[in-house]
Amino acid sequence: MVGAEHRPGRRTARQYHPLRLAPLICYYHTRNVVAADNPAVTDTPATQNFSHPLWQTALQRPRITSDYWKPVYFLLEREGFDCLLYQASQVKALPGRPKTDRLDSAWLARITEQGSLAGSFVPPEDIRRLRTHTRYRRRLTQARTAEKDRCEKLLEDAHLKLSSVISDIHGVSGRDMLRAIIAGERDPETLAQKARTRMRRKIAQLREALDCSFFTPDHAFVLQMMLDNIDQLTAQIAVLDERIAILCEPYERQLAQFDGIPGFGVRTAQDLTGEIGVDMAAFPTAGHLCSWARLAPRVRESAGRRKGKNATGRGNPYIGGTLGEAAAGAGRTQTFLGAKYRRLCTRMPKKKAQGAIMRDQLVITHALLSDPEAGYRDLGTGYYEQRERTRRRASSHVRSLERLGYKVTIEPLAPEADPETGELITRTAV
Repeated sequence: MVGAEHRPGRRTARQYHPLRLAPLICYYHTRNVVAADNPAVTDTPATQNFSHPLWQTALQRPRITSDYWKPVYFLLEREGFDCLLYQASQVKALPGRPKTDRLDSAWLARITEQGSLAGSFVPPEDIRRLRTHTRYRRRLTQARTAEKDRCEKLLEDAHLKLSSVISDIHGVSGRDMLRAIIAGERDPETLAQKARTRMRRKIAQLREALDCSFFTPDHAFVLQMMLDNIDQLTAQIAVLDERIAILCEPYERQLAQFDGIPGFGVRTAQDLTGEIGVDMAAFPTAGHLCSWARLAPRVRESAGRRKGKNATGRGNPYIGGTLGEAAAGAGRTQTFLGAKYRRLCTRMPKKKAQGAIMRDQLVITHALLSDPEAGYRDLGTGYYEQRERTRRRASSHVRSLERLGYKVTIEPLAPEADPETGELITRTAV
């Protein structure tokens, strides 16, 4: 919004940021709309109370800079307003939207009163506090991983092929070797003897990989700084772990429910709780939650042409990272989800199969959070083979009777049985 201020002489225009005026405009027009449709509304103490249902504020999320809504939203929330946050693309899709900021604010008030659009999910304050810590921990973990990669690249530059022999050069044995190299030790035999436990079987390979002929004092100086930075990041992550554990104490029951899901650990459960919360009232079904997390395929079509190759769209990167790690871990287990992942990989790319497992894990999470008494029960690796065997046997018997001249109709013996095979339908979460 631009407010023009005309004075004699040279023309000037004073610029006002739209977000500075948005809360006042939305507040003003919300009350005007309510009062216009409710003639009985007057300036009474009840209507002047900001927590009264008549006082409701609608804010529109900016398209490009998605963090500018937070100060306005949290300030109004603290003052007692019932705030709703709308996605700009969804507001634009509604017919009849005006084009000016002032009329747009009145339009937001109108659709808020009519309930034409569902508000965006904004977690409560305690979940937001937890989310701040879990997101920063993930950022620090990513920074530490990047620093380790730079350390390995520096060793490659010095012709030290240590990573080709040791899977983790930052383990106990690897760190001892790196500290000795920084201290000035250049004898490959002495460095190789610092290997411990099972790594001592690779003494000969380590002796060849620890040739320090091209390792210079400059490499040692930079390597020391990298190791110090890695240690500092590790210490900060440990402090965050303790802080997050304290913030998660009210959600011990929910975290215990997550423990049985394949691929889930303590950190995965904490990160997911910080992103979606523990109250599933905002997501009526598991499909709503998967759609919000962008784990449900969508088809964008225009003029008969599909766009985006049925992509799921851009979702929450923190949920994607958390569930991606959990799905990768579940794919290596001898569980129902692990068997399903390996089964899907036979007919689709691994990334796509991993996305399917991520969605299953999120559906299980929604079922567990919706029922405090629910617990996860794994169906086992032979679940699909058992269903296929039962269906194949039923079809074989039907064909045998049809060859004898009989007409066969299969009906389930139990109300929860599969209508095709008569097999009882089991649930993933009970």
